[in-house]
Amino acid sequence: MCGICGFVGQGDAAALSRMNATLARRGPDGEGAYADAPAGVRLGHRRLAIIDIAGGAQPMATADGNLVVVYNGEIYNHASLREELVDRGHRFVSDHCDTEVLLHGWREWGEDLPKRLNGMWAFALYDKPRGLLFCSRDRFGKKPFFYAARPGFFAFASELTALVAHPALAGASISRTALRKYFAYGFIPAPNALYAGTHKLPGGENLLVDVRDGSVRRKRWWAFCLEPTDVLPADPEREWGERIVSLLDAAVSRRLMADVPLGVFLSGGVDSSAVTALAGRHTPGIAAFSIGFDDPSFDESAKAVIAASFCNVAHHLTRLTLADALALMPEIVGRLDEPMGDVSLLPTALLCRETRKRVTVAVGGDGADELFAGYDPFRALRAAELYSRIAPKPLHKALALLAARLPVGHGYMAASFRINRFLRGLSYPPRLWNPTWLGPCDPAGIAELFREPVDPEELYSEAVAVYENCPSTDMVDKTLEFYTRLYLQDDILVKTDRAGMMHSLEVRAPFLDIELVDFVRTIPSRYKFRHGTTKYILKKALERLLPRDIIYRKKQGFGVPIGRWLAQGQLAMGAASSVETALDAGFIDARLGEHRGGQADHRLFLWNLWVLRHMDLGGGALGTR
Repeated sequence: MCGICGFVGQGDAAALSRMNATLARRGPDGEGAYADAPAGVRLGHRRLAIIDIAGGAQPMATADGNLVVVYNGEIYNHASLREELVDRGHRFVSDHCDTEVLLHGWREWGEDLPKRLNGMWAFALYDKPRGLLFCSRDRFGKKPFFYAARPGFFAFASELTALVAHPALAGASISRTALRKYFAYGFIPAPNALYAGTHKLPGGENLLVDVRDGSVRRKRWWAFCLEPTDVLPADPEREWGERIVSLLDAAVSRRLMADVPLGVFLSGGVDSSAVTALAGRHTPGIAAFSIGFDDPSFDESAKAVIAASFCNVAHHLTRLTLADALALMPEIVGRLDEPMGDVSLLPTALLCRETRKRVTVAVGGDGADELFAGYDPFRALRAAELYSRIAPKPLHKALALLAARLPVGHGYMAASFRINRFLRGLSYPPRLWNPTWLGPCDPAGIAELFREPVDPEELYSEAVAVYENCPSTDMVDKTLEFYTRLYLQDDILVKTDRAGMMHSLEVRAPFLDIELVDFVRTIPSRYKFRHGTTKYILKKALERLLPRDIIYRKKQGFGVPIGRWLAQGQLAMGAASSVETALDAGFIDARLGEHRGGQADHRLFLWNLWVLRHMDLGGGALGTR
């Protein structure tokens, strides 16, 4: 895990140094720089040493100096790729460094290189003789890649703050489109980025820069797509279950590759418990890390203790008060490079902080909920389809008004919160259900906030594209694709990456191993969400690995009582940010007043606003586009 940055065109060594300095937490073990001054190419790197500590310094070049790469991530099949490349005549200098595989792999396979990789990555590879800068991001976008392109200039970085540290991007305004989407989704979906003129390279895409003429070409090389099989085995639950466990076991084994101390995250839920159990088989006594809170409605530590005992791992449990989390919130949010409204960032960052005290790499359970239909909205889909067919609009409006009068509860997924979310989503067509259920503010509210008309189709254009491009007509399939292609990439994986990198901790996700993913996407959705059970086929598969009380216990998210803190004034909203001069202050005050008065639950909108107010936006004003 590292930080990368660089540019082509305008800029000097000092500009690269400023960019690289902002990435220090991503790579505390070393830094490096490369320059081809005549061509205007400069590459920077900050290193968190994980593999081949002695021989893995970057930027890394081939012996002839014709190829240079800066890279962030881990390639889990690098050993087999190295063997294949050696057989083809390539000569390696490092002992077992995965970075060098990228250099020789580019020389052998060119733009097809990413298709051969199993891992997580963002890299930029400079081919000096051809005058090309080849950039790539892994399938799901586990590792970040921001960029800016204009005539005669191209720049990239692992974090947005590093990108805008380049003098050519100083004083960039906040993108109005990106900010609207932030309040719509609770995150900013790729390729959008917070500042005008900046972008995120979406997961599964490459970007090729011609250094000589400045042209930039983006190309998708992989996309997640459900392809359910029509041919079922004689006993699907047994045969598919055995295959899932076998593939997950291999994925966990691959992610235990490290030359530094390594552990696992353990919440006590089914996903992290499965990963912990398998990791314990390969590395007996491996360290497992959990945190607990003093509020029982937000505490899962007892479940983690039970799971750790069953898995026979060395368990490190840190108990915190919610006051501890509250006090650390400004610091955690202040380190974000782009706003995100996932409240679980806070406990995740605290978990990463405690884990980093003992290990450098952690393995977690990210991806299982998205691949196997693990979220509550899957349970709402059939009811939503029936309701939308039989409930006339006047009745829907009346029910929504009644639901708005329900007593407000601030517990995890309180009944009033779920009911109001459900009805809010059904005010829109099915292609907008998932983003409106998930997001902090619906289109009508965003129109008021920005004091301008809002087209819901444009606002949720990314979700609409996923819905319409899904080959299935089944809402479960469409929802699986929404969560896997949007929410996973731009929320879950961003949260984990930023929380880990705040403390120089690498986090790995075995559920997103491409061999496992390619199998799971062929399993029909009726085996993922079945008879009201989420993650059905995964849970059946894990019955041979874990006790039933771990597998089938009620799902609890990783959260803190933001709603209660906002209502009781424990979480002060703070001063308005520079962008809020273009937003409707009356709308904001009304929502805050209703929430504090117990008249409505606006926790998600207010939390997203709180995050925006406590980030360092560099004084950037809201742009016109």
